[in-house]
Amino acid sequence: MTDLLHILPSFPLSAFAALIPTIERHALTTTDLLTAHPADLAKRTQLPIIDLRRFLAAIQASLSDDLASSRPLAPPPSSPPPSSIEEKQPPPPISTTSDQFISTLDDGLDAALGGGVPVGHITEFTGESGVGKTQFLLSLCLAVQLPAPRGLGKQALYISTESGLATRRLAQMLEGNTILQEASEAGTPASLDGIHSAVTPDLESQDHILEYQVPVLLSRHDIGLMIIDSVAANYRAEFERQGSHGSNMATRSADLIRLGALLRDLARRHSIAIIVANQVADRFASSSTPSIPRSLAMRSGPSHLESPLASRSMAPPSTIPNLSSTPSSSMPVSFSFPDEEQPASPALALDHQQRWFTGWGDDPRSSSSLKTPSLGLVWSTQISCRVALYKRPVYGRPTRIAAPISADDDADVGSPTLKTWKRWMKVVFAPHVAASGQGIENATEYEVTMTGLRSVKKDKGKQAVVL
Repeated sequence: MTDLLHILPSFPLSAFAALIPTIERHALTTTDLLTAHPADLAKRTQLPIIDLRRFLAAIQASLSDDLASSRPLAPPPSSPPPSSIEEKQPPPPISTTSDQFISTLDDGLDAALGGGVPVGHITEFTGESGVGKTQFLLSLCLAVQLPAPRGLGKQALYISTESGLATRRLAQMLEGNTILQEASEAGTPASLDGIHSAVTPDLESQDHILEYQVPVLLSRHDIGLMIIDSVAANYRAEFERQGSHGSNMATRSADLIRLGALLRDLARRHSIAIIVANQVADRFASSSTPSIPRSLAMRSGPSHLESPLASRSMAPPSTIPNLSSTPSSSMPVSFSFPDEEQPASPALALDHQQRWFTGWGDDPRSSSSLKTPSLGLVWSTQISCRVALYKRPVYGRPTRIAAPISADDDADVGSPTLKTWKRWMKVVFAPHVAASGQGIENATEYEVTMTGLRSVKKDKGKQAVVL
């Protein structure tokens, strides 16, 4: 017999009479039901997952009611006013803005972010590999432990989908960063003990940890920051495999919407800042050359091209008569076919609109390669703030070689060599600060140093490179 009635004597077993015998046959306790994933329970018991989810929800609701009834009730007021009983005041509105921020441990970067990373929202840092996304995340893990105004005086939760927590890099920041050293001398130090970490190598474990283990951890520990690095790794490995179809992408979109709703609920209910790192992919703009409709080419060509075989060898549109050459008659020639579908407005195309929410290609004079944050438009609607990180190589002349180079050597002495990288941070959209604008003219340049991140003051004598 399952121990459910011993824990919850008032649980309505009659409503789930069809499930109880199977659960007793597999010797599943109440702890097993609450800690295991519904999909694992369905595989083990061969029960419908919908019925199991309904059964688990009833158990959780009964536990909540039992805990609420066991708490002592507050004494009623001695003489309540009559109006307080008759008139019910509406609940206070949920604030969509936050006046609490987590610092990046650099004043220039904090100013560009409008004070830092806001609490109660989902913030995304996206950029190429090696641009410094993890450096931002590690700095925030230490800064959240500091007292206000730089931190919250709370702990951090770091969930990684690719590798473990970089403890050596964190120790390096603790030893060399001036702000962290001053906080340690003042009696409010940040340490590695204030960072909880977990690794989710696949999507199933990620869903289980976020849905069941993270809420318990947030209720037991004073956590003010949760980080997912990176949010796209498991979804790209699970759904973007070779041979995926439209139904596969639809399933991914539904999972992303469910993930966004879960993270927003955690951020608002526990008053924490949720930060995710996102990968990027190359973006190839579609060709803007207008194509001639097939029916127009068929009607304007000779009559023998109306067969399917002849249409394959039809001349290209530029060689079709009466289209590329001047008509022999002086009367104007116009082609209008009401049965043809008119092309959509360029302003409605995704290539035109995504420049305003991806962070790349917002300047029409851009000549660099365009990128797109992973997981597409569906994920972009789930986050509150997107911060794009850029990097550009800096080349210089090679150093002079003392030994003479013979003519047979293949080395190109005059070719430039890579000296370093320049990095910029730009706010794409956010609820608490204005966007940085087109290109990187108003972006904030920063460096990754041994002690952490450091903003670079803009040289007024030089013009910024336009993306």
